[in-house]
Amino acid sequence: MAKANMTPLKTKMPEQEPLVRARNFNEVTLGYTEEMAVFEAGRCLECKNQPCVSGCPVGVQIPQFIALVKEGKFIEGYQKIVETNALPAICGRVCPQEEQCEAHCVRGIKDEPVGIGRLERFVADYAIANGGVATPEIKKNGIKVAVVGSGPAGLACAGDLAKAGYSVTIFEAFHTAGGVLQYGIPEFRLPKKLVSTEIDTLKKLGVEIMTNMVIGKVLTLDEIKEMGYQAIFVGTGAGLPVFMKIPGENLNGVFSANEFLTRINLMKAYKFPAYDTPLGQYKKVAVVGGGNVAMDAARSALRLGAEKVSIVYRRSEKEMPARNEEIEHAKEEGVEMILLANPTRILGSEDGWVNGMEVVKMELGEPDASGRRRPQAKPGSEYILDVDAVVVAIGQTPNPLIKKTTAGLATQSWGGIIAEDGTGATNLPGIFAGGDAVTGAATVILAMGAGKDAAAAIDAYIKQKG
Repeated sequence: MAKANMTPLKTKMPEQEPLVRARNFNEVTLGYTEEMAVFEAGRCLECKNQPCVSGCPVGVQIPQFIALVKEGKFIEGYQKIVETNALPAICGRVCPQEEQCEAHCVRGIKDEPVGIGRLERFVADYAIANGGVATPEIKKNGIKVAVVGSGPAGLACAGDLAKAGYSVTIFEAFHTAGGVLQYGIPEFRLPKKLVSTEIDTLKKLGVEIMTNMVIGKVLTLDEIKEMGYQAIFVGTGAGLPVFMKIPGENLNGVFSANEFLTRINLMKAYKFPAYDTPLGQYKKVAVVGGGNVAMDAARSALRLGAEKVSIVYRRSEKEMPARNEEIEHAKEEGVEMILLANPTRILGSEDGWVNGMEVVKMELGEPDASGRRRPQAKPGSEYILDVDAVVVAIGQTPNPLIKKTTAGLATQSWGGIIAEDGTGATNLPGIFAGGDAVTGAATVILAMGAGKDAAAAIDAYIKQKG
């Protein structure tokens, strides 16, 4: 084994200049060159106990793929990743590696961890660009399995089942497959062409995708079973927005982050002004929330032409759940952070349009159940923000359609499907679930891990049935 490159910092990834990228929807980070990738791969110590792998929800063999990158074997590195991860180009961009694989990297004890996510992205992009995405030969077993939802959980489940020989059909509610990868994550973080490319790879495995299929409306789970499907995986995500329940939320110019981002990503508002969209008319936008979705909405508003965009968050920056990288990118691009403030009402004009938002100053008390200090309002500290649009990004819950149309399906009080950890089995035979539909809004990679676990459990279930 060659001596490791002991450079203390990760190899910096090239990116667009902040004030340039803040006005376009092109990808912010530009990826490694071959030389950068080999140099960064050299920082890996190739630890025998592989702690980084334990931090990966889909079990990517990280030291092995990085060792191949060191040798310049980029396509082989990609092939090593796709043994366990069907969407490496996506995961390399949107996974919170700093909380998962990179959090376990031994190099991170004294220096910065190895840029595992950046290397994953590099080899995936390299393989796509150089024809290295091969389709394995699969012997089909003639058994049909249905997957409801084509987001990360559904795609991961479908990919593993297809590789195991099953005839898999994905039922997708929207007109385009990809779930949150298509409608939720902006083009500048995750190009839609890339999502389509990764989905096409699954189609080549034999996965059929039926769009415009709102399960619970077009078909029920029981009706899908009657069509000959031996098992069903429900990966419908958490697309139902949560609002603040304050006066003025029904005014024109108030959006859920879900609607705002769906209009931009799936309905092509990101091509404004080529695509005419009402979203381009707002000049002073407030986004309420502190997670990745809030950062995505704020940064998207800038790119649509807003002159001033503010994040309004009731805690301090330290407690923000968004990735540090997303917070820093937002600030670099000119997003204002209004911290320790909470909306109390949205003000409107006589004709029903937003023309301000009242907020109250907050202070932090004792930690709550999440471990973050609980925010408390300071009486009499209210003041008015000058805004003409408000985007609410404080959380999402599962759509109740599946629950309402599936007799006996056990769910949580807040709407999540109750499923066994590690298998995704629900209380109904042959019905499995995973991802945000079970946990509530979480990360892409955790949803994929749930999808993979369910695929293995479905395979065992069908084999046991004989």
